[in-house]
Amino acid sequence: MSHAFKVGDHVRWNSEAGHVTGHIIKVHVRDTPYKGHMHRCSEDDPQYEIRSDRTGHIAL
Repeated sequence: MSHAFKVGDHVRWNSEAGHVTGHIIKVHVRDTPYKGHMHRCSEDDPQYEIRSDRTGHIAL
């Protein structure tokens, strides 16, 4: 299945801190641990690892 977004895409999302922009650095299609939590992912419901333009922090 093709994903709506791919590595390198510039995206904008609404986080707890407000609107954030960044680039997708990885697409997860299998369950993956991140910062002590298991994130459920699949081909049909991928999770995206994104680096913030402003802070350089990575979010999943």
